[in-house]
Amino acid sequence: MTVTGTEKTFRGGYLNVYKPQDWTSTDVVRKLKGVTRVKKIGHGGTLDPVATGVLPICLGSGTRFAEMVLLGTKEYRMEVTLGTATDTYDSQGSVTEEADCGDVSRARAEETLASFVGEFEQVPPMYSAVKHKGRRLYELARQGIEVERVPRRVKVEVATLLRWEPPLGEVHIECSHGFYARSLANDFGKTLGCVAHLSGLERTRAGVFRLEDTHTIEEIEEAADAGRWEELMLPIDYTLQHMRAVKLQPMSQEAVQHGRSLPVAEFGNPVGAITPGDRVRAYGQDGELVAILTFEPERAGWHPEKVLMPL
Repeated sequence: MTVTGTEKTFRGGYLNVYKPQDWTSTDVVRKLKGVTRVKKIGHGGTLDPVATGVLPICLGSGTRFAEMVLLGTKEYRMEVTLGTATDTYDSQGSVTEEADCGDVSRARAEETLASFVGEFEQVPPMYSAVKHKGRRLYELARQGIEVERVPRRVKVEVATLLRWEPPLGEVHIECSHGFYARSLANDFGKTLGCVAHLSGLERTRAGVFRLEDTHTIEEIEEAADAGRWEELMLPIDYTLQHMRAVKLQPMSQEAVQHGRSLPVAEFGNPVGAITPGDRVRAYGQDGELVAILTFEPERAGWHPEKVLMPL
């Protein structure tokens, strides 16, 4: 991360922000754009207004690596309420159905929850940002239009019932990109032979970003007032630690910055030790991240996938 106080020499990185309830992810981006005065800023994965928790914010060149956050696994703490279903599948919607769920036992709830572990097809809710013929589903839903949605393949690694006090249940979920907690709450109720909606949601992890390391918007504002908000920022390569690190010689760095590939043996890789698609994070002699390189035999070796221009 390189920061000298001016936009010209600002390289960027990430802020691990705790999103408050009733804020949209865009609200957070807009607020922090004003606080930090950084022109290029975005978030690494939308959270619904009702949700709280981890919201990675990408700044400067960090926005070029947003997919490392977007495509990573996530963890959530969900609160599910039995007995009522809503059109949005959460507590912000209008009630569409009510049912007497009776005395659902913890054992039955755990058995039902376990049925969602693994890969399965999940239908996105109508109140979502998924597009249908160029329009967001929530735009159609607000007009009273419901359309058939294409199911998405999602994966749940872990589903644990933390608390069971009917009609309330608290669930811990570890899941893939593209998973909708609201849809799970709705489907959970249906599978129980009842109805349910999501009444609370906190994201506790998004990729490498964890709840215990978040900063509130107020904390970032206070740091900005003191002229030190950059101290809260994580470096650009924070999301790249799963890749092998290599150091470039000056001539190789110049080649990479001009989009040229490096020979396969550049980093002393014996034949067979690497496979097509392998990636490395490449640094210059000054220790600054230069690029992500991908092994592409058809391009004669290590090809620059993403390159950060020198300051």
